[in-house]
Amino acid sequence: MTIYMVDIDGTICYTDGNKYKESKPKQARIEYLNELFDKGDEIHYWTARGAKSGIDWIEFTKEQLKGWGVKFTSVKTCKPHYDLWIDDKATSDNDYFWHGPKGLRR
Repeated sequence: MTIYMVDIDGTICYTDGNKYKESKPKQARIEYLNELFDKGDEIHYWTARGAKSGIDWIEFTKEQLKGWGVKFTSVKTCKPHYDLWIDDKATSDNDYFWHGPKGLRR
């Protein structure tokens, strides 16, 4: 089993700024992550929604993900706002989805 931490905006959906209610899903990426979930991997979504504004987006975000058919182990909001995340286990969404096991170019 692998444990995945996945961002939401810009990773599994297109979002313009903080217009979360207008976000559009990246269906191929969602389907791929759902396959991992179905195989027994943990998929934890963590988003910066509300980190700067203080608005509680958790229930909206969970319902939005369910509406898009997203399967998840957990969903958390208020990920720290940052400009660059440096981590020895991190990979960019484009590197992962473009060059990963399925070569999803979306």
